[in-house]
Amino acid sequence: MSTQTVSGSKGLLQKEELIFDIGTTETTGVDLPEPKGRKDRLGGLKRQDGTGLPGLSEPQAMRHYVRLSQKNYAIDLGLFPLGSCTMKHNPRLNEKVARMPGFADIHPLQPQQTVQGAMEVIEQLEDWLKKLTGMPAVAMSPKAGAHGEWCGMAAIRAALIDRGEVETRTRVLVPASAHGTNPATAVQCGFKVQEIAAATDGRVDLNDLKAKLEGDTSDVAGIMLTNPNTCGLFERDIKEIADLIHEAGGYFYCDGANFNAIVGRVRPRDLGVDAMHINLHKTFSTPHGGGGPGAGPTVLSERLAKYAPYPVMTVDKRDGDYKLIYVDDEAELAGTDLKPLGRMCAFHGQMGMFTRALTYMLSHGADGLKQVAEDAVLNANYIQARLKSVMSPAFEGYCMHEALFSDAFLKDSGIETVDIAKGMIDEGYHPMTVYFPLVVHGAMLIEPTETESKAELDRFCDSLESVAIKAKSGDEALKSAPYLAPMRRLDETLAARKPVLRWTSEMSQTAQ
Repeated sequence: MSTQTVSGSKGLLQKEELIFDIGTTETTGVDLPEPKGRKDRLGGLKRQDGTGLPGLSEPQAMRHYVRLSQKNYAIDLGLFPLGSCTMKHNPRLNEKVARMPGFADIHPLQPQQTVQGAMEVIEQLEDWLKKLTGMPAVAMSPKAGAHGEWCGMAAIRAALIDRGEVETRTRVLVPASAHGTNPATAVQCGFKVQEIAAATDGRVDLNDLKAKLEGDTSDVAGIMLTNPNTCGLFERDIKEIADLIHEAGGYFYCDGANFNAIVGRVRPRDLGVDAMHINLHKTFSTPHGGGGPGAGPTVLSERLAKYAPYPVMTVDKRDGDYKLIYVDDEAELAGTDLKPLGRMCAFHGQMGMFTRALTYMLSHGADGLKQVAEDAVLNANYIQARLKSVMSPAFEGYCMHEALFSDAFLKDSGIETVDIAKGMIDEGYHPMTVYFPLVVHGAMLIEPTETESKAELDRFCDSLESVAIKAKSGDEALKSAPYLAPMRRLDETLAARKPVLRWTSEMSQTAQ
């Protein structure tokens, strides 16, 4: 039986062209007569040419975007196996609370006395974050993980300025497996990056670290280290690493991207951490952001607490009112030891994310958050155990929140990691993270998160196992996958180097 259809649709999945190819620029969805006896007030600036947009009726426009939405993969559709991204279910309770009028309708420029309830919510979220990390202070204004990184490193820089050592302590150590934002953030804050090698077990090479701390360490500003790390492993030597950095006179910045694997189980302060950002979307299930409403609060140790950025939130001891102190109110900090590093952004964080995160915390409780970490680790180890007989775990032993495989099982098959990823699209899944971290050849990084049931994990593992078996047999069909997706395999290198960003009428003529 032929799988080709006259309509171009496949079952209930409708074929859909670009919006420019559906309507025409000569028509509109609704035609209105030219107003009579009216003079425009545009002062000669009235548009002379058409907009170049096609005219669609309301049903056409609605169907266009609904059909496009059906081509997107989403966490509400199935397991999202991206590693190092923590794409997990966002509870609808969180969304309901964020949409309450008292939260949804407030404006950041309202007088502070009119938003005391919202500020109390922020204060409660701060309290949870400080208790979960063991830290005495938290900066709430950072808008995302990388922004939180910058906040932590800027606090370290402010401390070095205060010590009179900012000109001399310029070296920041960064592991080879670090997120790319780590070295970029360090450089942006004026530091020089020195890479630490990875050991054969996927963790920091402690001998290499010690070698880089031998002799004169007066130039050491600190270290940026992710724990659990990007290979999905807990850094067993983290306390010794922290001690070595502190003995050298530096500070320990921990990338908190993977805090969801240890929340409720380990307090970063007890590991010697001085600063750590927390991705609310990863650990506390707020929307991922997608370049939009992110939040990356940064907790700070006693050594850095005084340098937290403006605005500083205080509580009036007389009447219990909350107040945000900005740069132009700094006189109110007189008598304190606070030395804010400056102001990072216009407003105090992202209220929609704060309400969602606190709702998640309150609905789980301290014991529930501990189980979140345990289930995330359990699910990742289940995937590793299910697939290790047909794929190659990158490292021996148990993993933390994500299972990492290399392409060793593909040796001499002619099949590559990218072919596995494309084959998973035909199975109905968004591919796992591929070719990252760079320290693992042909890496395949899978993070199931704590929100997936065993049945869903088995469904995913069955699919990936079948693709892996085909790959090991050298099935050439995988080289052209996907076959069932709306679009066939693209030349991704060409698309990245020569992207077509503007539609022209010639494109439709060529396609036809």
